[in-house]
Amino acid sequence: MRKISILLVGLLLLGSTTLRADEGMWLLPLIEKLNAKDMKKAGLKLSPEDIYSINKSSLKDAIVIFGRGCTGEIVSDQGLLLTNHHCGYGTIQQHSTVEHDYLKNGFWAMNKEQEIPSPGLTVTFLERIEDVTARFNDVLTPSMTEQERYKAIADLSKKLADEASNGKFIRGQVTPMYGGNQFYLFVYKVYTDVRLVGTPPDAIGKFGADTDNWMWPRHTGDFSVFRVYADKDGNPADYNANNVPLKPKKFLKVSLKGIKAGDYTMIMGNPGRTNRYMTSWEIDEVLNISNPNRIKIRGIRQDIWMKDMQANDTIRIQYASKYAGSSNYWKNSIGMSRGLKRLKVQDKKAEQEARFTSWVNQSPERVATYGNALALIKEAVESRKEVNSAIQYLGESIRGIEVVGAASRYASALIKSIESKEDLTKIKESTNDFYKDYNEALDKKVAVAMFALYKKDVPAKYLPSLYNDIQSQYNNNIEAYVNDLYAKSIFSNKKAFNAFLSNPTVEAVKNDPIYKAAQSISVIIREISEKLSPLNEKFAKGQRLYIAGLLEMEKDKPHYPDANFTMRLTYGNVLDYIPADAVHYNFYTTLDGVMEKEDPTNWEFVVPSKLKELYNAKDYGRYAMKNGKMPVAFLSTNDITGGNSGSPIMNANGELIGLAFDGNWEAMSGDIAFEPQLQRTINVDIRYVLFIMDKYAGAKHLVDEMTIVE
Repeated sequence: MRKISILLVGLLLLGSTTLRADEGMWLLPLIEKLNAKDMKKAGLKLSPEDIYSINKSSLKDAIVIFGRGCTGEIVSDQGLLLTNHHCGYGTIQQHSTVEHDYLKNGFWAMNKEQEIPSPGLTVTFLERIEDVTARFNDVLTPSMTEQERYKAIADLSKKLADEASNGKFIRGQVTPMYGGNQFYLFVYKVYTDVRLVGTPPDAIGKFGADTDNWMWPRHTGDFSVFRVYADKDGNPADYNANNVPLKPKKFLKVSLKGIKAGDYTMIMGNPGRTNRYMTSWEIDEVLNISNPNRIKIRGIRQDIWMKDMQANDTIRIQYASKYAGSSNYWKNSIGMSRGLKRLKVQDKKAEQEARFTSWVNQSPERVATYGNALALIKEAVESRKEVNSAIQYLGESIRGIEVVGAASRYASALIKSIESKEDLTKIKESTNDFYKDYNEALDKKVAVAMFALYKKDVPAKYLPSLYNDIQSQYNNNIEAYVNDLYAKSIFSNKKAFNAFLSNPTVEAVKNDPIYKAAQSISVIIREISEKLSPLNEKFAKGQRLYIAGLLEMEKDKPHYPDANFTMRLTYGNVLDYIPADAVHYNFYTTLDGVMEKEDPTNWEFVVPSKLKELYNAKDYGRYAMKNGKMPVAFLSTNDITGGNSGSPIMNANGELIGLAFDGNWEAMSGDIAFEPQLQRTINVDIRYVLFIMDKYAGAKHLVDEMTIVE
């Protein structure tokens, strides 16, 4: 019975294509069967094989995973790559110093010799996708417990991934879809020599910062430029001075033809995580537990960081990427809660669950197969509230203290290496990267706040044993405890750690107070995880059955799987929107808006003098609109989420017209429920990207390297 139900999932995907074209993150191998007619009707000029093919070069060969959480696109036959400024931000920060402040001033390599190697940064190409569901159906049975099922899936996933992998640079990965009802094998090629080519200053690439994040109208030049290098034969290779620019299978042409309302748009990239099959009970959990926790904890930490960042340039550079990463999801959580409530998403999910229950009860066979799906989800979610909140607090607060994290990462490796008398050079190099972007005094301030917050907000039964020490040895004085930790720990600063390395002993590590604190936290995490494990198993089973049932119930419309950082395609149109009564937003912004927002007293809205000179002279070159204005950003109805940052937005001919970089505030609930009237993708216009490269930065050679369509 279960095998038949799982098989139905694949068959049902071949049904009618009545879903709105702008909703959906579609798997590339299914486009021809599910979407081709609609895409053609919407204006696409390409064939499905032009988009995804394993027999010839196609658009998918120009789209890459950039780093660990973004998308990028190849735009020349010399491996030139575009992605968002916020995607390259960590690398830009890594190369910045007070003397060479690329965050504040930008950076442009005027030749390939000036391009900066970026250790640890990778660019990953998708080679192929294979549906391997049948292989899993052969080993999964309805009688399996969830643990048996997990093990069978893990074992077969490893086997298939290992078969597809080849050495360091070819990697196979099996990814479950539709709540574990289908399985796909993705094969990737990873390039490890990636170099920074150019970045605008924060005043362009991060213009508007936190205030404008997720907001429209938007005026951010959110792009950065990198290049992929390979060995002389075009194969992936670690950095070597003899490596050469990659000759890609495919690169995107760049369109300067402009856009107008209604134009066909298409985005390909790697959306990170959606929860479109979420139930009403899970939404309640998001609204009342996970989002409020995240907003509160990160808000406190960010306020402490920002105060010191604004007072000290060294700290500003050290913490720029950390702050940006934290604040992005912090504000997302604020907007998501607002959107979920405003759009009454929980009520809509409850209505869907009622329809599902009615449908199930119409057939004894359905009752036998899907009858307990929602009950399992409800029981699991309602039973895990307290422990879920506690483990989130642990991760976001006290385990998030930087030096505690360092002790957790390095202590075991140190103990092992010292006991086996191994060389400690690699560990030292790794900690050098940590201490480069770490400030002890600031981390102490955060530690005091986080230890106090955790004790105040979490039930006493979930307190790690370190709180007993605070009570018995420090008379409940958290600040005194923290001061003592940092004063006595080998991990508290680079000088103390290097002094330890001059005479390393296992006893020094094991007796280290911060290591003991980290161990104390790990113990309570294990205890909570043990309580969560059976509830999560119950939830996973319920979710799998619920999704399979939904697909069967709604067999007249195609369903896309939730995003999971695998390559997807979304198509839609350039379009304005009405966010509220009597409010209308145009579909594009211009450089006029940058000047209107300028505020020299607010770091978020400083405008560089060179940009003002170009604006006053109206020196836009061939990048201006027909009305003479300089475009900055535009809206489209494409369905994206985190991970799509840096994705190319293309026209009907597959030509690059911009880079996706954000969603809009009014539809922050979109990861859970797509709202077609409100949901928009915010894209930086490729004309603004090229204008900044050419006119602002004087890097016309990079524009000349691209194939421009006018």
